[in-house]
Amino acid sequence: METRYLSVQALTKYIKRKFDADPHLHAVYVKGEISNFKQHTSGHMYFTLKDDKARILAVMFAKSNQNMKFKPENGMKVLIKASVTVYEPSGQYQMYVHEMKPDGIGELYLAYEQLKKKLEEEGLFSPKFKLPIPKYPKTIGVITSPTGAAIRDILTTIKRRYPIAKIIIFPALVQGDAAAPSIVQAINQANLQKEPPIDVLIVGRGGGSIEELWAFNEEEVARAIFSSQVPIISAVGHETDFTIADFVADLRAPTPTGAAELSAPNIEDVIERILSRKARLIRATKEKVEVQKTRFQQIQRSYAFRYPKVLHEQKMEQLDRQKELLYRNMKKFQEKQTEKWMLFTKQLERNHPSELVKKADSDLNVLEKNLKRNMMLIYNQKIHRFQSIIQTMDALSPLKIMERGYNLAYLENGKLLSSIKQLKENDSLEVKLSDGSIEAKVIKIKE
Repeated sequence: METRYLSVQALTKYIKRKFDADPHLHAVYVKGEISNFKQHTSGHMYFTLKDDKARILAVMFAKSNQNMKFKPENGMKVLIKASVTVYEPSGQYQMYVHEMKPDGIGELYLAYEQLKKKLEEEGLFSPKFKLPIPKYPKTIGVITSPTGAAIRDILTTIKRRYPIAKIIIFPALVQGDAAAPSIVQAINQANLQKEPPIDVLIVGRGGGSIEELWAFNEEEVARAIFSSQVPIISAVGHETDFTIADFVADLRAPTPTGAAELSAPNIEDVIERILSRKARLIRATKEKVEVQKTRFQQIQRSYAFRYPKVLHEQKMEQLDRQKELLYRNMKKFQEKQTEKWMLFTKQLERNHPSELVKKADSDLNVLEKNLKRNMMLIYNQKIHRFQSIIQTMDALSPLKIMERGYNLAYLENGKLLSSIKQLKENDSLEVKLSDGSIEAKVIKIKE
């Protein structure tokens, strides 16, 4: 069998398809050290990711790295999410990086990414489930540590901006193994609060490391925030800190102070809007009064207001004319309807069942007479034709011929005798005459 050799391109393309068909290579999480880092003028990043025993080429396109909060450098250890495939022109396999984080958070980062992906696929981050934040809340709930700096910033900001709001603090642990259940319990307690009901809820704490903020990355906290019937503003850490709670919450604030600002309006702005609307209302009222006053003056100067008696007499005259016109129209309408009624009555009489029966009887008699006449005519035609056929058949009958002296001879087998060649001496014959038949025997044959 002849050996088939592949081209380098065909082999490389085959290997690339194998890579692309493997679902495990579509999203891989890898950690390693950056080397040979280069950022192109287009914004794309090219580098090698290595560890003590292996290395792999990597590319991170500009659309993936434009929101990164740090700049990669040679020697930096990172955690990346990428897909693996083959670059056909060089035949090398390499990673296409989608996300990159500095290393140092280890398994916590992987757990964060996995939970984030899971909850996002379930729809917990979807905007359609976000509750609107009330513009003018009466009662604001705060879930945080009662001794931290965050609570002081929140209270100070709300009292300064919107002192008419009532603040209820739901103490909770915000760090450590018991923090997540404590936050969940506080959220549930705030939802059960009836007197007074909570209009908006701030959940958060001050800044810290990822380990210190980890309670807000727990799944139970995320689901408690998602299930809350009270709108929740997430205020965890600093502006650069993102937790799972931030994605699930109805609104994310960059800091606890920012959450306080987002939870309620500035009272001075509200007063200014009220005064502005009050001025607009007064101005609109004055304009309305002026318009109505002008209209009233016009009515006072109107003909109807100055000469009501004359106008009344004119209207009475118009009324009489309209009454007369109405009477004439009613009479015409009545006459027209009476004419229609009489027409309908005549049509009804013509179409009355008894009249229809009479007409049907008359039509039936006519049809019976026509039927009898046509039947007799057809009968006579048939009789005449039958007699004609009988006369023709009688004229053509063999009996008529035999009455003139002709007869027919039949052999013993019933066949008609037409030649002497059919006979021999002593054969029997049957001779049919016009008035009967005779039996005969052949004595002699002559040609």
